[in-house]
Amino acid sequence: MIRRKSIATIAMIMSLCVGSAAPAQTLADALTSAYNNSGLLDQNRALLRAADEGVAQSVSATLPVINWSISANRSRVDVPVETTTTSALARISADLTLYNGGANRLAIEAQKEVVLGTRQALRGVEQNVLLRAVQAYMSVLSAREFVQLRENNVRLITQEFRAAQDRFEVGEVTRTDVALAEARLAAARSLLAAAQGDLARSQEEYVVAVGAPAQNARAVNPAPVSRSLSDAKAFAVRNHPSILEAQHSVAAADLNVLRAEASVRPRVSLNASVSADDDSNSSGQLGLTLSGPIYNGGLIASQIRQSRSNRDATRSGLHLTVLGIEQQVGNAYASLQVAQASRQASEQQISAAEVAFQGVREEASLGSRTTLDVLNAEQELLDARANRIAAQSDEVVASYSLLAAMGLLTADHLNLPVQQYDPAAYYNLVDSAPVAISPQGQALDRILEAIGKE
Repeated sequence: MIRRKSIATIAMIMSLCVGSAAPAQTLADALTSAYNNSGLLDQNRALLRAADEGVAQSVSATLPVINWSISANRSRVDVPVETTTTSALARISADLTLYNGGANRLAIEAQKEVVLGTRQALRGVEQNVLLRAVQAYMSVLSAREFVQLRENNVRLITQEFRAAQDRFEVGEVTRTDVALAEARLAAARSLLAAAQGDLARSQEEYVVAVGAPAQNARAVNPAPVSRSLSDAKAFAVRNHPSILEAQHSVAAADLNVLRAEASVRPRVSLNASVSADDDSNSSGQLGLTLSGPIYNGGLIASQIRQSRSNRDATRSGLHLTVLGIEQQVGNAYASLQVAQASRQASEQQISAAEVAFQGVREEASLGSRTTLDVLNAEQELLDARANRIAAQSDEVVASYSLLAAMGLLTADHLNLPVQQYDPAAYYNLVDSAPVAISPQGQALDRILEAIGKE
């Protein structure tokens, strides 16, 4: 009866251990969590909204500017007699730029290019977030497999150590064989501790990259990618967010050159004002002002040269970005091919090492092989299995790195089950520069308040 209770107790404990284990998690689950929990994405979405406001501010420069003022004065005159007077004046003024050489229009267009470039920067951040999640997922997966491999290795060498002791006691082997097995067992335990430490570090990185603790990761197949390096590079040049961002930066720089050149042209503005004093006297005026620079110490000329230099720098930056992306594609493609070849070779190595290990063990039991021969054969099998684990992880990471280098590692391309952020939604609300008291302005305030509470 006691034996049955003990067995039942052990079974219950085992069932609790299995039942409490986290459900298996796929890579898609990890990527979804990373997308939804990324503070880096939230930060760059806020930066994009700030860039959207730049368009609103540029548009506001083309609209009337209306101001109010109230002034009060008290004056005293002592000659010929002391006289004190008090006056007050209320004034409303308006100013509208009718023409400034197209500078305002160019400012709006330049800021739109900045917005488009910032959207591409957000895409780049999204790719980085998802790639880091892939790397963290595969790191945890491979680290757990390494721990299991090291645990099996410790168990196997423990058996060899005990077998060596037993054979020593009957005089089949020497003390040297026992010492060799003991040394290998100590080394295996050390490697197991190192593997467990790697797993702990991988789990910490996973929490940061994915936003949730690591669960039971499932095996992952490499992502489908282009079979041709030239096709991959050509696609990347057309679609990578870093290249598109640089292209928008060049367009904005070209517009800024035109803006600087427009500053030498005349400016026409319409002015109007209405005022009333404390005696109920009112007055109004309407005027047209034509103005332009004559001499400003070379400031405008310097600004034009500066804008041209900035344009040249952004053009060079675009060229360097294209070269860098092509290099990233080439590196990722080469890493993928190396990982594929390594995995295939390691599988062949495992098959041969398993046959060799079983043969050496049989021969050792017959006395034709030493304990060292058995340990060496077991080490070769262990190395082959470790190489396969590393190659499988490298192959998956390289395939997703190639997707990122091509500009395809996005929630949209991967069909992740997430509510994707619409970069145009906020822009469409602010591009007309609504005032705070308007319905649109109040809606924007509610949106930002809701975002701040998330």
